[in-house]
Amino acid sequence: MSIRQLSPNIINQIAAGEVIERPASVVKELVENAIDAGAAHIEIVAADGGLSLIRVMDDGKGMDERDLVLSVERHATSKLEDDGLFSIETLGFRGEALPSIGSIAKLTIQTRETVGEGLEITVDGGVKGEVKPAALNPGTIIEVKDLFYATPARLKFQKSERAEHSAITEVVRRLALAHPSISFRLHCGGVQKLNLPQVAIGDEAGELQRIGKIMGAEFVKDALYIDAVREDVQLRGFVGLPTLHRANNLRQYFFVNGRPIRDKQILGAIRAAYSDFLPSNRHPFLSLFLTMPPGQLDVNVHPAKAEVRFEDGGFVRGLLIGAIRQAIDAAGHRASSRGGADTLKAFQPGDGQSPDIQGAHSDQFTSFSTNRPLYADTYEQGQAETGYFSEENTEVWAGGERTSEGLAGLDQRSGAMVDAGTSPDPALIAKPLGAARAQFFENYILSQTEDGMVLVDAHAAHERIVYERLKKRVVEGKVQSQGLLIPQIVVLDDDLRDGLLSKAGELEAFGLYLDGFGPKAVAVQEVPALLINGNIERLVKDLADEIAELDAATELKSRLHHVCATMACHGSVRSGRRLQADEMNALLRDMEQTPRSGQCNHGRPTYVELKLKDIERLFGR
Repeated sequence: MSIRQLSPNIINQIAAGEVIERPASVVKELVENAIDAGAAHIEIVAADGGLSLIRVMDDGKGMDERDLVLSVERHATSKLEDDGLFSIETLGFRGEALPSIGSIAKLTIQTRETVGEGLEITVDGGVKGEVKPAALNPGTIIEVKDLFYATPARLKFQKSERAEHSAITEVVRRLALAHPSISFRLHCGGVQKLNLPQVAIGDEAGELQRIGKIMGAEFVKDALYIDAVREDVQLRGFVGLPTLHRANNLRQYFFVNGRPIRDKQILGAIRAAYSDFLPSNRHPFLSLFLTMPPGQLDVNVHPAKAEVRFEDGGFVRGLLIGAIRQAIDAAGHRASSRGGADTLKAFQPGDGQSPDIQGAHSDQFTSFSTNRPLYADTYEQGQAETGYFSEENTEVWAGGERTSEGLAGLDQRSGAMVDAGTSPDPALIAKPLGAARAQFFENYILSQTEDGMVLVDAHAAHERIVYERLKKRVVEGKVQSQGLLIPQIVVLDDDLRDGLLSKAGELEAFGLYLDGFGPKAVAVQEVPALLINGNIERLVKDLADEIAELDAATELKSRLHHVCATMACHGSVRSGRRLQADEMNALLRDMEQTPRSGQCNHGRPTYVELKLKDIERLFGR
C-alpha cells in the first residue's frame, strides 16, 4: 500500500482519541478554556453522563469573529505568545480540543466580547458551519451534543451514566480547588452536584471551607496548613493528620501552577512523607499548590496534560516531603477529631455505624457497639494470635523516669477497671492530655481534662514513643545496647538465617548484635536498651522476614523507619498488664512531649478525646 496523506477530519479524530477519552475529558478541556479566558463564574451542565449534552457557560472575555473561526481550526491557540513550549503559563495551549471535539460530536460555540455583538459557529462531525449572530451576555457558551456519534467504536466503551457523571464531578472538583477565586456550579442529570462560591485571594479560611465542601467536614477539623518557600518555589495548602486516611488516593489533590496533576513522582513523594505514619495501603488527605517559574518544568509531556516533568525533581521531592513532615511535627500529639465523633456515635441508639463522610472512613473505624476490636487489621490479629502481648516486667515509668521494675504481683487477666486515685492533681488536669483516672481492659487509660476526657491506647502510644526515641538515636549514632546474660537462640529457616546474618553489621547500628548459631539459628548477644524487655525472638523473626523482601544490595539505613518501627512494636508496653497511676501519668506526659504521638506506627490514633459538652448531650443535659 502506498503512502497517502490523511484527511483533516481523520487527523482530528485521531487527535480526539488521544485527548477525549470520555465525557469528563471534554468537560476538562472546556472548563480550562473558560479559566484561561479570565472567567469569574463557570457553570457546567451534563445529561446522560455527558454523552447527549455537555454545556459550559462562562463570563470570560469572549472572542471576535476572527478568533471564533480560528478556534475550531487545528493547532490554533491564543495561549502561546510565541512558538516556545518552555514557559507555559496557561492550562490549554495545544489548540487541539475544540476541533477534536467537533470531529466526533455536534459542537456549538456562542461567544461575545464585552463590546460587540454575539456570534455563533457550529461544527458537526468535522463539518464547519458559517458564523451567525447570537444573543447572549458577554462570555462564551459551548454545547457538545451526541458525543462520539461520529466514532461509534469509542461510544461502546463508555461506562454507565452514573460512572460518567461521577468522573465529570471529580474533574470539576479538581479545577474548582485549583482556582478558588472562580465560582463553579455543576448540574448532572438535572441534579446540582456542586455549588462553590468565589473565595477571595489570600483568604485561607475561605479556601479551607471550599476544600471542606469537596473533601468533607472532617478534613476541615484535621487539616494542617503548609506554606513553605525555597528559592523561587512555593508550596502551600493543607494536609490531613496521619490518622485521617482512606484506602485510595482519591482525596489527594495536587496542583502545579494552577494545573491539576496526577503524577507518579508526586504520589511517590507523598507516600514517602507519610511513610513514618501509614501502612502502604492507606492514603492521607491533602490539597497542595506548588508554584514555580514556568521555565523550570515541562507540562508538554502528556496529551491530557496530567503529568509534568520538573527540571530538578529531587528539589521538588525534598521540598514536599520536608514541608509535610514539618507540619505533622508541629502538630505534636494532636490526633484526628474523627475518633471522638465515632466514640460518641457508638454510645447513641441505633445500628452503631458511623456515617461515611464523603466516603472517607467507612472502612477504617469499627463501632464500639460491636464485639470486634476497634482496629482489627491483620497486623494486630497476628500479634494477638502469637500471644506476645502479655509480657510481664516490661519497661515501666515512675514519676516520668523509666525503671525496670516489674508488676508481677498484679492479676494480669482481669478486665476490671483499675482506679488511679480519687483526687487528681489540678496541675495534671490542666495538661493537654489531663490526669490519669483509671485503666480498663489492661490497656486503655481514662484521663480527665479541664473540659472533657481522653481515652488512650497505652500500647499504641508507647509504641510511637519508643519508635521516635529509637529513630532519633540511630540517626545520631547514640543507640545504647544492653548485653544479654544468656544469649537468646532464635531458630530460623536457612534462607532467612543467611539473609539476616548478611545484614548483621548494619543491624549493629540499631543496637542489635547477633551471630550464627549452627545451620538453622542465630544467637542474639545484645539488644537496644529501649527494647530489653521486649519479645526478642519475635523481633528477630520479623526482621528476618523484612530483610528477605529486600534486594541484596539494599542497605537497612535506607529503610530506617521500617526497621525502627518493627523494633518499637516489640519493645512497647504490652496489652494485658496493669499500670499504676504514676506510670499512666508519665505516659501521658511523654505523649505530650513526643512529636507525632497522636498516631501509632500503623496510622491509627493513639487516643480519642470527648468534650464535656458532648458527654452531657448524651444524657440530655
